[in-house]
Amino acid sequence: MSAIANLLVIAVVVVVVVQRQMRVQRLDTERRFWLLPLILGALALRDPQIIDHQHTGLSAALLAAGLVTVLAMGSIWGWTVRLWRDTDGAVLAKGTKATMAAWGGMIAVRVGLYGIGSALHVHQSGSSLMLGMAVMLLVRSLVVNWRARMLDPAPTTAVLH
Repeated sequence: MSAIANLLVIAVVVVVVVQRQMRVQRLDTERRFWLLPLILGALALRDPQIIDHQHTGLSAALLAAGLVTVLAMGSIWGWTVRLWRDTDGAVLAKGTKATMAAWGGMIAVRVGLYGIGSALHVHQSGSSLMLGMAVMLLVRSLVVNWRARMLDPAPTTAVLH
Protein backbone atom coordinates (compact mmCIF):
# COMPACT_ATOMS: atom_id res chain seq x y z
CA MET A 1 0.00 0.00 0.00
CA SER A 2 1.10 3.56 -0.56
CA ALA A 3 2.19 5.78 2.31
CA ILE A 4 -0.98 7.88 1.99
CA ALA A 5 -3.16 4.77 2.11
CA ASN A 6 -1.28 3.50 5.18
CA LEU A 7 -1.73 6.81 6.98
CA LEU A 8 -5.41 6.89 6.03
CA VAL A 9 -5.95 3.38 7.42
CA ILE A 10 -4.09 4.31 10.61
CA ALA A 11 -6.11 7.52 11.02
CA VAL A 12 -9.42 5.71 10.54
CA VAL A 13 -8.44 2.98 13.01
CA VAL A 14 -7.34 5.56 15.60
CA VAL A 15 -10.58 7.55 15.27
CA VAL A 16 -12.76 4.43 15.51
CA VAL A 17 -10.82 2.96 18.43
CA VAL A 18 -10.66 6.19 20.44
CA GLN A 19 -14.34 6.90 19.82
CA ARG A 20 -15.31 3.40 20.99
CA GLN A 21 -12.99 3.59 23.99
CA MET A 22 -14.57 6.72 25.38
CA ARG A 23 -18.10 5.26 25.39
CA VAL A 24 -19.42 2.71 27.85
CA GLN A 25 -19.47 -0.59 26.05
CA ARG A 26 -20.25 -4.15 26.96
CA LEU A 27 -17.05 -6.17 26.89
CA ASP A 28 -17.28 -9.55 25.24
CA THR A 29 -14.18 -11.47 26.32
CA GLU A 30 -15.01 -14.25 23.87
CA ARG A 31 -14.97 -12.11 20.72
CA ARG A 32 -12.13 -12.18 18.27
CA PHE A 33 -10.28 -9.13 19.56
CA TRP A 34 -7.16 -10.25 17.73
CA LEU A 35 -8.71 -10.02 14.24
CA LEU A 36 -8.16 -6.29 13.56
CA PRO A 37 -4.55 -6.37 14.86
CA LEU A 38 -3.89 -9.45 12.71
CA ILE A 39 -5.21 -7.71 9.59
CA LEU A 40 -3.23 -4.52 10.30
CA GLY A 41 -0.09 -6.52 11.04
CA ALA A 42 -0.41 -8.55 7.84
CA LEU A 43 -0.90 -5.38 5.78
CA ALA A 44 2.15 -3.79 7.42
CA LEU A 45 4.42 -6.79 6.99
CA ARG A 46 3.61 -7.02 3.27
CA ASP A 47 5.46 -3.74 2.69
CA PRO A 48 9.05 -4.35 1.57
CA GLN A 49 9.87 -0.76 2.58
CA ILE A 50 9.12 -1.37 6.28
CA ILE A 51 12.93 -1.47 6.71
CA ASP A 52 15.08 1.14 4.96
CA HIS A 53 17.54 -1.03 3.02
CA GLN A 54 20.10 1.78 2.85
CA HIS A 55 20.17 2.00 6.66
CA THR A 56 19.17 -1.53 7.64
CA GLY A 57 20.62 -1.54 11.16
CA LEU A 58 19.28 1.86 12.17
CA SER A 59 15.95 1.19 10.53
CA ALA A 60 15.58 -2.16 12.30
CA ALA A 61 16.59 -0.56 15.61
CA LEU A 62 13.99 2.20 15.19
CA LEU A 63 11.33 -0.37 14.29
CA ALA A 64 12.26 -2.48 17.33
CA ALA A 65 12.24 0.58 19.61
CA GLY A 66 8.83 1.52 18.26
CA LEU A 67 7.48 -1.98 18.87
CA VAL A 68 8.86 -2.12 22.41
CA THR A 69 7.31 1.28 23.05
CA VAL A 70 3.89 0.22 21.79
CA LEU A 71 4.08 -2.97 23.86
CA ALA A 72 4.49 -0.78 26.92
CA MET A 73 1.89 1.76 25.78
CA GLY A 74 -0.62 -0.98 24.96
CA SER A 75 -0.17 -2.37 28.46
CA ILE A 76 -0.57 1.07 30.03
CA TRP A 77 -3.60 1.75 27.87
CA GLY A 78 -5.17 -1.55 28.93
CA TRP A 79 -4.75 -0.63 32.59
CA THR A 80 -6.33 2.83 32.15
CA VAL A 81 -9.67 1.42 30.99
CA ARG A 82 -12.31 1.39 33.72
CA LEU A 83 -13.99 -2.03 34.08
CA TRP A 84 -17.03 -2.95 36.14
CA ARG A 85 -19.97 -5.33 36.20
CA ASP A 86 -23.50 -4.15 35.62
CA THR A 87 -26.51 -5.55 37.46
CA ASP A 88 -26.80 -8.38 34.93
CA GLY A 89 -23.19 -9.41 35.55
CA ALA A 90 -21.94 -8.24 32.15
CA VAL A 91 -18.54 -6.54 32.11
CA LEU A 92 -18.63 -2.92 31.01
CA ALA A 93 -15.61 -0.88 29.92
CA LYS A 94 -14.96 2.81 29.38
CA GLY A 95 -11.84 4.81 28.68
CA THR A 96 -10.78 7.44 31.18
CA LYS A 97 -8.78 10.66 31.09
CA ALA A 98 -5.74 8.46 31.69
CA THR A 99 -6.66 6.57 28.52
CA MET A 100 -6.49 9.81 26.55
CA ALA A 101 -3.18 10.65 28.25
CA ALA A 102 -1.85 7.23 27.21
CA TRP A 103 -2.82 7.99 23.61
CA GLY A 104 -1.10 11.36 23.85
CA GLY A 105 2.02 9.75 25.29
CA MET A 106 2.09 7.12 22.57
CA ILE A 107 1.76 9.76 19.86
CA ALA A 108 4.53 11.87 21.45
CA VAL A 109 6.87 8.88 21.60
CA ARG A 110 6.11 7.94 17.98
CA VAL A 111 6.78 11.53 16.85
CA GLY A 112 10.05 11.45 18.81
CA LEU A 113 11.12 8.19 17.14
CA TYR A 114 10.18 9.62 13.75
CA GLY A 115 12.26 12.70 14.53
CA ILE A 116 15.26 10.56 15.48
CA GLY A 117 14.89 8.58 12.25
CA SER A 118 14.62 11.74 10.19
CA ALA A 119 17.71 13.22 11.86
CA LEU A 120 19.60 10.02 10.98
CA HIS A 121 18.24 10.14 7.39
CA VAL A 122 16.40 6.84 7.79
CA HIS A 123 13.34 6.42 5.56
CA GLN A 124 10.39 5.42 7.74
CA SER A 125 7.47 3.66 6.18
CA GLY A 126 3.88 4.19 7.25
CA SER A 127 3.78 0.42 7.53
CA SER A 128 5.89 0.59 10.68
CA LEU A 129 3.18 2.79 12.22
CA MET A 130 0.54 0.29 11.12
CA LEU A 131 2.52 -2.61 12.63
CA GLY A 132 2.89 -0.63 15.84
CA MET A 133 -0.84 0.05 15.91
CA ALA A 134 -1.52 -3.67 15.43
CA VAL A 135 0.78 -4.61 18.31
CA MET A 136 -0.64 -1.92 20.57
CA LEU A 137 -4.25 -2.91 19.90
CA LEU A 138 -3.46 -6.57 20.51
CA VAL A 139 -1.63 -5.90 23.80
CA ARG A 140 -4.34 -3.52 25.00
CA SER A 141 -7.04 -6.10 24.26
CA LEU A 142 -5.08 -8.85 26.00
CA VAL A 143 -4.68 -6.70 29.12
CA VAL A 144 -8.33 -5.59 29.20
CA ASN A 145 -9.62 -9.13 28.64
CA TRP A 146 -7.31 -10.49 31.34
CA ARG A 147 -8.48 -7.79 33.76
CA ALA A 148 -12.12 -8.53 32.91
CA ARG A 149 -11.62 -12.22 33.73
CA MET A 150 -10.09 -11.22 37.10
CA LEU A 151 -13.13 -9.16 38.14
CA ASP A 152 -15.22 -10.55 40.95
CA PRO A 153 -17.91 -12.80 39.51
CA ALA A 154 -21.39 -11.43 39.20
CA PRO A 155 -23.44 -11.91 42.34
CA THR A 156 -25.96 -14.70 42.07
CA THR A 157 -29.42 -14.40 43.49
CA ALA A 158 -30.88 -17.25 45.46
CA VAL A 159 -34.20 -18.62 44.35
CA LEU A 160 -36.59 -19.04 47.27
CA HIS A 161 -39.27 -21.71 47.10
